Amino acid sequence: MTAIAGEAMMERATAWLARGGLRPTRQRIALAALLVGDGEDRHVTAESLYAASSSGEERVSLATVYNTLRAFCEAGLMQEVVVDGAKSYFDTRMDDHPHFFWEDSAVLTDAPAEELEIARLPETPAGMRVSKVDVVIRLRNA
Repeated sequence: MTAIAGEAMMERATAWLARGGLRPTRQRIALAALLVGDGEDRHVTAESLYAASSSGEERVSLATVYNTLRAFCEAGLMQEVVVDGAKSYFDTRMDDHPHFFWEDSAVLTDAPAEELEIARLPETPAGMRVSKVDVVIRLRNA
């Protein structure tokens, strides 16, 4: 990576943190650069982000990765997608959209939202409203 590309990634990461009102610490900038530095959306687990950060200049513990991902979600910069009730993926794309979960490789990807149709939702209990509908379509080799 060139110095210019590295600078652009850091600027993108710092601007992303500012949008969420987060202080740009060295560790947050390093993780944000991995997440949004190239301008692409991605789905990561805490473990995959930790592994990616291990090869960088700024060393970050797994606990810090978990805490930072939670802070990014609370700041509205990412959303958490829970698969199987135990496995969490973190998505930098913030609009409502469905996902494919590839069971054979444990990978989460975006599914084409324009092809999804939800005809009707069940009536909500009294005093409640729907805040979000998560759609995860599980795939496996035939």
